Amino acid sequence: MSTPPRRTVRLRHLVRPRGTSGKQPKVVALGGGMGLSASLTALRRITGDLTAVVTVADDGGSSGRLRDELGVLPPGDLRKALAALCGDDDWGRTWAEVIQHRFESRGELHEHAVGNLLIVALWEQLGDHVQALDLVGKLLGAHGRVLPMSAVPLELRARVRGHDPARPDDLTTVRGQATVALTPGEVQEVHLVPHDPPAVPEAVRAVRDADWVVLGPGSWFSSVIPHLLVPELLEALIETKARKVLSLNLAPQPGETDGFSPQRHLEVLARHAPKLAFDVVLADQDAVPDQDSLSEAAKRLGGAVELAPVAALDGSPKHDPELLAAAYDRIFRMHGRIGPWR
Repeated sequence: MSTPPRRTVRLRHLVRPRGTSGKQPKVVALGGGMGLSASLTALRRITGDLTAVVTVADDGGSSGRLRDELGVLPPGDLRKALAALCGDDDWGRTWAEVIQHRFESRGELHEHAVGNLLIVALWEQLGDHVQALDLVGKLLGAHGRVLPMSAVPLELRARVRGHDPARPDDLTTVRGQATVALTPGEVQEVHLVPHDPPAVPEAVRAVRDADWVVLGPGSWFSSVIPHLLVPELLEALIETKARKVLSLNLAPQPGETDGFSPQRHLEVLARHAPKLAFDVVLADQDAVPDQDSLSEAAKRLGGAVELAPVAALDGSPKHDPELLAAAYDRIFRMHGRIGPWR
């Protein structure tokens, strides 16, 4: 287990510039929301062969309204992933801001994100989720590809102990990702409706062809674990020859994982996918009060713990893109095959 000192790390000496000779690692990142965005913002700095596989169970906000009205996949997490893949030049920053822009009005457009409307419009025009997302990515100049994990809208359901504070020992079924993410009580398990949703074939192929797969960080029960509940995707994750990183959150999420230790996150993931192994568990060095317990939990998943300074330096519970990129780069070099991208 490695514990490098906390310091600011700059990447110019770590990153292979785009356009140089040599193969780069094929990386697939799975998740949703801001956690996946953090990983993608970091990963696009160290590889040009990057695919995001995004959960499609969101039922809140603009995404939920479009899903209810038009029967489409919720576009919000897909939009966030595309924004995270935009470059740091004027073109990338401009388009990232445009697709993240939300209207403010007293009418039906209030709080709808521009990118959500663009994605849904292309879905209706082209009749193909993947083709439409590829086209949006091309328009934005995205440094990678964004895919939904399933081609059908999914409902997330959770069994929660103590959802009703007046009956702390009772188990209650809570429906909907937005509700699960903020539930009081303790989430025991989650499942999807439909129970055996079809995976997007391109997502399955990406996982099977990858050199590295990164799962997390993100809302554990509503953005991370749902990928393990899609049978074809879970099978690909188990059978792929890619090395796998499980990237932990900086702090428990109020409601969904309130009071969870870092090792508890590993334990609940293992309950949902007992055959899935990981090579590396990445955690921020200041977010692990009991390193030995986390190391033991990682060993049960087949992996080793890597501790690194990955949190924002302002003290907020957010990942710093450059520090996270440096951590991923180090893991890929130290734990990966001595591949042609070295």
